[in-house]
Amino acid sequence: MTKLKMGIIGVGGIAQQRHIPAYQKMQDKVEITHVYDVNSERARDVAEQHNIPYAAESFHDLFTKVDAVTICTPNKFHAEMAIAALEAGLHVLCEKPMAMTAGEAEQMTAASKRSGKLLQVAYHYRYTETARTAKQAIEGGEIGDPLVTRVQALRRRKVPGWGVFTNKELQGGGSLIDYGCHFLDLALWLLDDPEPVEVMGTTYNRLSKTPNQLNDWGAFDPETFDVDDHVSASIRFADGSSMLFECSWAANIKEDTKHLSISGADGGLSLYPFEIYQPKHGTFMTNTAKADHNETEAGDLQAVNFVNSCLGLAIPVVKAEEAMQTTRIIEAIYKSSETGASVKL
Repeated sequence: MTKLKMGIIGVGGIAQQRHIPAYQKMQDKVEITHVYDVNSERARDVAEQHNIPYAAESFHDLFTKVDAVTICTPNKFHAEMAIAALEAGLHVLCEKPMAMTAGEAEQMTAASKRSGKLLQVAYHYRYTETARTAKQAIEGGEIGDPLVTRVQALRRRKVPGWGVFTNKELQGGGSLIDYGCHFLDLALWLLDDPEPVEVMGTTYNRLSKTPNQLNDWGAFDPETFDVDDHVSASIRFADGSSMLFECSWAANIKEDTKHLSISGADGGLSLYPFEIYQPKHGTFMTNTAKADHNETEAGDLQAVNFVNSCLGLAIPVVKAEEAMQTTRIIEAIYKSSETGASVKL
């Protein structure tokens, strides 16, 4: 079988810690032949460290040498890079979030359709064991029609003190667009991508703009901090179901919290830890299962799915149209916070 030639655009932490190792575990199907970064010296260093043959001088040059690219740039450049790659006839795996705006996400999706090439977004939480178990349980009818979904992706004091995470111009936002997006995408996937009709959201950054705050993930400048560190939202769907959503990088809470639960007409489930709740046999039953949230394993499975999908051997787990919906809701939450009113979609 001919190997897929892969290029990496942007060689920062996520490329080195997740994507490059994952692809190099499946060298029978894919070979990373080129990397590109605006910092050409860093690109050469990463290529040497990971035994990658070439560091391209431009992303246009890289496009002529590979079959697919993985985009690991700041959010501002996702749409530009993805559209250019698709128009060059390449398959694309783009890091989350899909784009800065819903308009950009729509342009990316349209470019994928025009080119006939695959566009996948790196929402790797879908590949965790607990997510896959929940998906199977829901599709198996364990909870019936979903009614209310509750999501909490809360960190007590973990503002990223590295990279450009707190730069609104380059990232578009903070805790929501960086961290909360994973749980929002996962919840929408489990709910089978319902149509959102109204969003009410509020964003905060008071804690991170206060001097001398404790932070577990390095130092940052509170005077230049211009993104959200805590977000709450309510989302209403066309099928009558609703979602209560909250995420944070910084919040005065007891401890970091991951929570995703769905209350349905016939039962409910929760992912962390995995449990199913049902009224059965004259009592209230709780069934448990050992289902891990292992992000390294999820990243590896994501790489396998993308490569196999490019080779025509699999169906993408994350479709561009679904990731676009996540971006639409994120944009609506930000807009609602700015205007103080709900946003109709």
